[in-house]
Amino acid sequence: MQASSNPESIDERVRRRLRELRHEQGLTLQQVSDRANIDISMLSRLESGKRRLALDHIPGLAAALSVSTDELLGGAPASDPRVRGEPITRDGLTMWPLTNRASGGLRTFKIRMGTKRRRPPPRDELRVHDGHDWMYVLDGRMRLLLGDQDLVVEPGEAVEFSTLTPHWFGTIDGPVELIAVFGAHGERTHLHDWASESARG
Repeated sequence: MQASSNPESIDERVRRRLRELRHEQGLTLQQVSDRANIDISMLSRLESGKRRLALDHIPGLAAALSVSTDELLGGAPASDPRVRGEPITRDGLTMWPLTNRASGGLRTFKIRMGTKRRRPPPRDELRVHDGHDWMYVLDGRMRLLLGDQDLVVEPGEAVEFSTLTPHWFGTIDGPVELIAVFGAHGERTHLHDWASESARG
């Protein structure tokens, strides 16, 4: 059975890498052309494929992009799928990121809440912010204040709610471990606010 697509030529690969590296570094065509001592109109035609790359272009372009010629000639390195975010610990609350940061996207955390986070704030001080929260309790019993509701969430149970509803969550009679999914607003709010709330508990 024949392959459905033709392999990428060296010329196509270099043009692709040239665009990728320039965009990754936030460089304009003018900046790269100045560094490589290549006319900007020629550089534009090289990137778009309207002019073929010559061997004598490669060293100057690689130097302009602060990479080796091998890196410019080679394919883009495979991204590392492992999540390497460091755990965040404040006042008995620890959050382990389970997804890499992505602008505007959802992020997943494993969270361990210590017994310090047991006493909720007054009802009129419950947090409200844009977004949506989803949580799944792995171990321990979690208390969730959601509007006028006062709920106990047991291991194996999940909750999902709009964070425009006043809310708070903490422990009841021991540590709690859970998986949580936050949007950008929820992540910022929880990372900055949980510490101060835990310190009061």
